[in-house]
Amino acid sequence: MSEFKPTRRAVLASAAATLVAPGLARAQDAFPNKPIKFIVPYTPAGATDNISRIVMAKVSEILGQQVLIDNKAGGGGTIGTDAIAKAAPDGYTIGLVTISMFCMAPALYAKLPYDSAKDFSPMAGMSVWPNMLVVHPSVPAKTVPELIALLKANPGKYNMASSGSGTTIHLAGEMFKQLTGTDMLHVPYKGSAGAIQDLIAGNVHIMFDNMPSCFPHVQAGKLRALGVTSRERNKAAPDVPAIIEFVPNYVVEVWMGFGGPAGVPQPIVDKLAAAGTKALEDADVKAKFAALGTDPWPMSPKGLQDRIVSEIAVWAPIVKASGAKVDG
Repeated sequence: MSEFKPTRRAVLASAAATLVAPGLARAQDAFPNKPIKFIVPYTPAGATDNISRIVMAKVSEILGQQVLIDNKAGGGGTIGTDAIAKAAPDGYTIGLVTISMFCMAPALYAKLPYDSAKDFSPMAGMSVWPNMLVVHPSVPAKTVPELIALLKANPGKYNMASSGSGTTIHLAGEMFKQLTGTDMLHVPYKGSAGAIQDLIAGNVHIMFDNMPSCFPHVQAGKLRALGVTSRERNKAAPDVPAIIEFVPNYVVEVWMGFGGPAGVPQPIVDKLAAAGTKALEDADVKAKFAALGTDPWPMSPKGLQDRIVSEIAVWAPIVKASGAKVDG
């Protein structure tokens, strides 16, 4: 039998691999040794931006490196989300993972530049909150059953504002319509702020707004809250019932977490996930969340991935039934 003699190229390649492997391990062990960029696919000052800044400020302390917020808005959130997917998989560019862009967008957009189930490395959950069913005080319904009866007696008379077609605010209303057999005219706005202003003015009647943005107006007496969309009542508003108490199977939980592009090495994923989870245990973070009407949402990388995949299946038929579509 002839003796195998490796080529010079093979010997060099093997030597290089021997050198690179320990170097890669050392780089992962030393992570992070420079600032991390955190992409928020929305404009500053909204609920997602505020929560991201609260959590990432604490993550910066835990890791001993700055986490810099990069607001990359546009395309309804697709531009920033795509930037996360196409970043180098080294852990130094991560960003926001939301129910809207990862679970609703696949059915809403004619063509997405990313696959939310395959093109990311989910890392950790951050927060979860309900939407709140709010009405202008002129609407003659003070409970969810009274609203359902009112809508059935007056099909198409009352309108439902949202922050835009296909948003969680819009689709929470569409799910309500489907499960209750009611009819409301959808009035989409370019963002929640304009919709809330018109609701307070009485130009529109009903909205399923994110609780962190509408609850202060309820507390001020400008809007009436009929229900929350979570499985249980919210601690910040214990007198407001969960809609599921009257409408079986009605649950809309708006959640957000973070992740990076597919291919981030597992030790780095684990380190970032651990920092994110630890940040949610901080008393100051919990207090700031409570003031916003949101709760910490600890979630493992696998748990977040499973949630993304399962909710893509949940929202696809609801989006289809609503007729909402976005070209892209």
